[in-house]
Amino acid sequence: MSTNGSTPFRVVTVNVNGIRAAARRGGMDWLHQIKADVICLQEVRATHAQLHEVLSQSPLKSFHVVHAPAPQLGRAGVAILTKDEPLDQRERSGVDGLDNSGRWVEADVASPWGPTTVASVYVHTGEADSPKQLEKYAFLDVMDTRLKTLRTRATRRKGHVIVCGDFNVAHREIDIKNWRGNLTSAGFLPQERAYLDRWFQRDWIDLGRSLGGPGPGPYTWWSWRGRGFDTDGGWRIDYVLSTAALAERAKNAVVGKAPTYAERWSDHAPLTVTFN
Repeated sequence: MSTNGSTPFRVVTVNVNGIRAAARRGGMDWLHQIKADVICLQEVRATHAQLHEVLSQSPLKSFHVVHAPAPQLGRAGVAILTKDEPLDQRERSGVDGLDNSGRWVEADVASPWGPTTVASVYVHTGEADSPKQLEKYAFLDVMDTRLKTLRTRATRRKGHVIVCGDFNVAHREIDIKNWRGNLTSAGFLPQERAYLDRWFQRDWIDLGRSLGGPGPGPYTWWSWRGRGFDTDGGWRIDYVLSTAALAERAKNAVVGKAPTYAERWSDHAPLTVTFN
């Protein structure tokens, strides 16, 4: 990999809504065509063997794979695909609540600006006023702890961090089309949004927003049901965060919304950030 700073470095994140289904619908071809250096996947819903089988039959077969499946078959699962072999990988972060959850995985990669930690994360969907929402808050708490650790370590080592994934939280009114109708819904509750407030005040840069314009949108998720996709009635719940020094190298952030409903390969659209 070139390290002269002139070669673009591209990171893509997407909730694939099941890697095997996404592959059948053309998702692996799309991800290949974007020419990414790092691909973060969420809701993989596959065993190690199943994921590797899908990739072996796709244009991404040469990518290195770091995968943290969920303990329950057919649920959650996160992965990081890297063009070059990672410098290190951590399916276990050492934080109770992240490990063995199928919702957090890390890899250290070489980049034009030096070693960079990349995390792929899938936050719980939640359900207001239910135990599922308590599980979501518990995960956000341990995620908050890990983000602090990663930022501190990066500062000490003069390194960088990129955190990608489906956070299942829309931050502000401009991040959800029907925000008035969802004020009491999981994904837009004040307590959930407060986590993002804190992170963005602690030197984490929301590249989808800082590079994506003032909004509304661009959204990254639309229900499979109804006409939300056609009317752009979506939510912006997929993020690429970076530490501040690295954010200065980010040049653009693009949401790859399919041209038509029939061409969708997930209920989420990929978010691609290019660094120089």
